[in-house]
Amino acid sequence: MSNFLYSVEREYNVPMETMWQAWVNPAALDVWYCPTDLKTIPGATTSVAVDGGVWSVGVDVPEYNHRAYFFGKYSKVDPGKQLVHSMHYVENQVDFDARDYGAPAHKVVIDFEDRGDKTWVRFSQYGELPEGQAPRAQAGMESYFDNLGNYLAG
Repeated sequence: MSNFLYSVEREYNVPMETMWQAWVNPAALDVWYCPTDLKTIPGATTSVAVDGGVWSVGVDVPEYNHRAYFFGKYSKVDPGKQLVHSMHYVENQVDFDARDYGAPAHKVVIDFEDRGDKTWVRFSQYGELPEGQAPRAQAGMESYFDNLGNYLAG
């Protein structure tokens, strides 16, 4: 899959291990993996960060009486260097509970670089989106990265 959609990258004032845990620990993901003005859905977050392991997060969007569920499988877990996983999106609990990993999915590549007392991270998404949706998806992920910064600041 080579259809690059967008990427978001930032450097944070935390050591690599802190950053890595923020991306692979389900308790951490449950706190920050959503836009700054939203919350995750209790009980929806999982992460088994090994090749072939699974991850999931649900995001509650009360303003639109909507819930967004994301899930996938890790295809590459290289600690401190890179995470690669599929990303499926569904909008209801029944489809989320069923988790059809065979359905069409996006590819996500998360690259990390240890910069001493800082860590750089880049989230890149590949796949198909309707015309004009990639900039909206990128803006959404910018807000996720804002929330990651809030989480890392403690």
